[in-house]
Amino acid sequence: MSRIGGDVVVETLRALGAGTVFGLPGQHALGLFEALRRAPDLRLISARVENNLAFAADGHARARLDADPHGPVPVTPMIVSTGPGALLTLASLQESRAASVPVLGISSQIPVAGLGGARRGYMHELPDQKAAFEGVVKSVHTARSVSQIPAALRAAWESAATAPYGPVWVEISEDVLLAPATGPAITTATAAPAPPAPFADEVAAAADLLASAQNPVVLAGGGVRRAGAHAELLALAEALRAPVLTTFGGKGAFPWHHPLSGQSWLEDTRSRDFLADADVLLVLGSGLGELSSTYHTLRPRGRLIQVEADAGKLGANHEGLGLHADVRPTLRALLDVLPRRAPDGRAESAVAGLLASVRDRLDAQPLDLERQVMSDVRAALPSGAPSFWDMTVLGYWAWSAWDADDAPMHSAQGAGGLGFALPAALGAAAAGAGSVLAVSGDGGAMYGIAELASAVQHRLDVTWLLVDDGGYGILREYQTSAFGQTHATELARPDFVALARSFGVPATLSDVDSLRADLAEALSAPGPGVVVLPATLRMFEPTHL
Repeated sequence: MSRIGGDVVVETLRALGAGTVFGLPGQHALGLFEALRRAPDLRLISARVENNLAFAADGHARARLDADPHGPVPVTPMIVSTGPGALLTLASLQESRAASVPVLGISSQIPVAGLGGARRGYMHELPDQKAAFEGVVKSVHTARSVSQIPAALRAAWESAATAPYGPVWVEISEDVLLAPATGPAITTATAAPAPPAPFADEVAAAADLLASAQNPVVLAGGGVRRAGAHAELLALAEALRAPVLTTFGGKGAFPWHHPLSGQSWLEDTRSRDFLADADVLLVLGSGLGELSSTYHTLRPRGRLIQVEADAGKLGANHEGLGLHADVRPTLRALLDVLPRRAPDGRAESAVAGLLASVRDRLDAQPLDLERQVMSDVRAALPSGAPSFWDMTVLGYWAWSAWDADDAPMHSAQGAGGLGFALPAALGAAAAGAGSVLAVSGDGGAMYGIAELASAVQHRLDVTWLLVDDGGYGILREYQTSAFGQTHATELARPDFVALARSFGVPATLSDVDSLRADLAEALSAPGPGVVVLPATLRMFEPTHL
C-alpha cells in the first residue's frame, strides 16, 4: 500500500524524536494504526481504556524527565480514536496539565465534510470535539489535509515542550489519515522550544532582596524538578544559608537529609508558619496553590519572590516580585550576583527545630502502624526506583513523609483524580525506569484494574501495592472529620489476589509484618506483580488552620 496521511503522522513523530507511542485503535484511526504497523522502529504500548492510556503516557514522560532533565523535553505521543475514545482521556489530561507533563494527544476525527457544525450522523460525531479539549490542554491543533500534518504536529510538539510543559491536542480527520501522501517523506523536523528567560532588572531586584534578607527561606516546587535545577538550588541555598522546603510536586528537588532541608510537611501548620516568618520567601516553580499553601492559609509576613514559567500563576495567590521565567536560568543568574554568606548555624538550627516539632506532633498520635508501613515501603524500593501514587491514605502520607532522594515520587495531586498510579507506573516502566512501584487503595484500584492485562501483554516491570481497607479511606477521614459519620464510602470489592492471578500476574497477600520483604521480593522479580495489604490506615490528625 502506498503512503497515506497516517504515514506522514508517524514519519513526523519519528523525526521529532518519538521512540514510543501509546495508542488504542478505533474505527476512525485505522490509518494511524496501519502506519504504526509499518513502522517497527516505533514501539507501540497499548492500554485497555483510553483514560489509562493517557495516564500511561503521562508516567512515561515523567520518568524520562527524571532520567534526563537536561536533555530534549520528553514529549510522549498518545493516539486515540474519535468521540468516546478521545473524551475518555480528558480527566487524565487534566492531571498532565496541572502537573506540567508534556503529552502529545493525537485523535482522529470524522471526515472533513462533517466538520464545522454540520450534523451528518457519523459514528462518534460531536458538535465540536476540539472545544472539549480547549479548556484542558495547552493548545489544540487541527490538520485538514495531508500537507498540514507535519506543521500541525511540529507546532503541537513545540507547545508541549515549552515551559511550562503540558499536554496538547491534535485532530486529524479519518479521510485525511487515509488519503494518499504525495509529498516527500518527512525525515527531519525540528522543534525549538525556548524556556522563558528572566529579565535582568528583575533578577537584580530579586538579588537585592535576598542579599539583604536576615531570614530567607526557599519553597521549591515542581518547576525546579522539571527544569533540572537541583544543583543550582543546592548552590543557592548554601550561598544564602537559606532553609529549603519542597512542595509535594517538588519532592526530590533538594536533598532530604541536608542540614538546610525542612523537607515537605506542608500539611502541618508548623511548616506553614515557618514559611510565613521568612523576611524574604523565595518561591521557585510553584503557584502556591491549595496544597502548597496549607489550603490557602499561608500569609507571608515578609517580601515574596516568585519564579514561575506559567505566567498565569504569577501573583495569582500572593502578590510579590514575580519573575516569569524558567527556574534554572533564573537561579544561574542569581548565583552570578549573590554574595556567599559564612555559615553561622542559625538556619540549620531553625530547620532542626521545625523537624523536631513535626516529629513531636506525630509522636503524640497513635500512628505507629502508618509510620511503619511508610518506612517499610520506602525501604523495600531498590535504588533509583520511581513510585506512582493514587489519591489514597498512604499516598497522602507520602506527600509529606516520602524521602525522594534516589527514589522519585509522582502522584495525582495535580488534579486529584483516582486511578493514576498503575497506568502511570506502566508508562514509566515502558520508558526503561527499571522496577517501578504503583500504590493504590482498593477504591482507586478498580479504576485501572484492567491494565493488569496491559502489564502482562507488554511484560512491564511494575509492582502494584494495593492497600485494601474496604472503601474510599481518605473520604472516610474527611467525612468523619466534617460530619462525624460517613456515607457512600464503603465498597464491595473482589479478591484482589485471585483477580491478579487470573491475569497471570503473581500476587501476594501480605500483612504489616511481612510487607517489606513481600514488596522487595515482588520488585526484584521481572514482569508485573501485585502485593495486597489488608489494612485500615489513618491520616495524622488534621491541622488546626
